[in-house]
Amino acid sequence: MDILFTGLLLGWAYALIAMGLNLQYGVARIMNLANGELLVAGGFAAFFLWTSGALSPFLTVFLVAPVAFATSWAIYRVMLLPLVRRARSRGQLETDAILATFGMSFVGVGLMLAAFGGDYFSYSYLARPVTILGDTFALNRVASFLSAVALCGVLYLWLNHSRAGLSIRAIAVDPDSARLVGIDVPRMAAIAFALGGAVTAVGGALISTYLTLDASTGVMFTLKALIIVIMGGVGDVRGTIVAALLLGVIETLVASLIDPGLTLAAAYALFIGILLFRPQGLFGKAPT
Repeated sequence: MDILFTGLLLGWAYALIAMGLNLQYGVARIMNLANGELLVAGGFAAFFLWTSGALSPFLTVFLVAPVAFATSWAIYRVMLLPLVRRARSRGQLETDAILATFGMSFVGVGLMLAAFGGDYFSYSYLARPVTILGDTFALNRVASFLSAVALCGVLYLWLNHSRAGLSIRAIAVDPDSARLVGIDVPRMAAIAFALGGAVTAVGGALISTYLTLDASTGVMFTLKALIIVIMGGVGDVRGTIVAALLLGVIETLVASLIDPGLTLAAAYALFIGILLFRPQGLFGKAPT
C-alpha cells in the first residue's frame, strides 16, 4: 500500500508536467523540447519567493501561471508562428519545431545559470510527516498531490465542457475541419501553447517543495513528459493522466523493490513496449 500510494503521488506530479507538453504538441503541433526548462524556472520562482519573502509556493503559482502564460504566448507568436506559416506539411512543422525548441532549451539553461548559478537548490516547506491509512508520508508531497489533482481536474473539465476547450480539442483532432466551422486555428493554437507553458511552470513550483532542482535538470523532465504523452496518446488528456500514474507506480516499484538506479531504465522499457505494441497510445484506436 505504501509503494502504491507513493507511486500515485509521483504519478500525479508527472501528470501535471506532461499535461503542458500534451497541450503544446497535441494542439499546436509543437514538440517543445524546452518544456523542462520552463518547469525549472517555475521551481526557481517558488524557491526565490519563499526564501526571500516567505511566500507560500501554493500562492506563488498564482504569480507563476500568468507570467509563464504570457512568456509562452510571446515565444509562440515571435519564434514559432513563422515556422507554422512556412511549413508545407505537419511533418515539416514538427521537425522545425524540434530543432527550434532544442536550441531554446540551451538558451533557457544558459539564462538560468547566469541568473542563479549552477548549484542545486531546495528549501524546506511543509516538510513534516502526515499519516494516511497507517502509512507516513511527507506533507509537502501530499499537498502537491492534491493541488495536481485539482488542477488536472479543472483542466479536464475546461477542455471538455467550455467553448474554448472544445475548440482546442477540435484543432487537436483536425485543424483543417476546425477552420471550416469558424475556429480561429492560429489564435487557439497560441492559447494552447501558452496554457501548456503555464501548467508546466505551475508543476515546477509544486514539485520544488520536495525535489532538489538545478538549471540543467529540465531535460530529464522533458524526456519523462514526452514518454507520458506518447504513452497516453497525443492530445488525449485522460490518457496522459493514466500514463503518468502508471509511470509513477512502476518507477516507485522498481526503486523500492529492485534498484533506484534502474527507474529511468524502467521508464524507457515501458516506453519502448508502448511503441511496439500500442503505438496509438493507451486509449487510441488502432489504424484500420
